[in-house]
Amino acid sequence: MAGESIEVRDLTRADVPDAVGVLARGMRDNPLHVVAYGDDPDRRERVHAKVCSFVLEKMEAQEPIVAVDGGRIVAVAGSTPPGRCQLNAREKLQMLPALAGLGPRTGLKVMSWTGTWSKHDPDEAHVHLGPVGVDRDLQGRGIGSVLMAEHCRRLDSAGAVGYLETDKEINVSFYERFGYVTVGEADVIGVPNWFMRRPAAG
Repeated sequence: MAGESIEVRDLTRADVPDAVGVLARGMRDNPLHVVAYGDDPDRRERVHAKVCSFVLEKMEAQEPIVAVDGGRIVAVAGSTPPGRCQLNAREKLQMLPALAGLGPRTGLKVMSWTGTWSKHDPDEAHVHLGPVGVDRDLQGRGIGSVLMAEHCRRLDSAGAVGYLETDKEINVSFYERFGYVTVGEADVIGVPNWFMRRPAAG
C-alpha cells in the first residue's frame, strides 16, 4: 500500500475528525495509554480521541502532516515549530476542562505524564514531533516510513533540529533509521520512555 499511492500533505481543518480517529485507533495500545487510560481498549480509544482532538484543534502552533491513500487519511504526524511546543497561557486554561472530562484518575495521570515530558524538553530550538500514528489496520505496511521521510525532508529544508518522545522500544530503531538518536530515558507513570534528537542537516 505504501509508496506511489500515498500522498503526504498538510492537515486541513476539515481533516481533523478523521485525523483524530486515526491517532486514537493507531495509538490505542501504546504502553502509556494502557497505564493512563486503563485496560479497556474501547475506553482507551475514546479517551485518546479526546486528547488528540485537543492537540489538533486547540494547540495553535501544531503543524501536522497526514498520509492519504485514495482519499482516506491513513497516518498522522503532529509537529510544532521551534519555541512553540509548550502550551501557552490560553491553551493551559483550555486544557483544564479537557483533562477534567477524562475523569480525575486519568486526568492526573495525563498531567503527570505530560509534565515529565515537559521537563525533558530540550532548551535548544527544535521541531517537536508528535503525536504520530498509523491507522491500526494498516500498520506494518511502510506508511509510517513515507510520513517520516516527508517530516525529515522538511526538517532538513529548514535546517532544524528534530526531537521526539516514544514509549515503545520498537519505535527507537524505527526513528533511528531517520537520523534520530536517543539522548535520554526515563520512567513516565511507570512506563519506560525514550527521548530522541535528530541533528540539523549540514
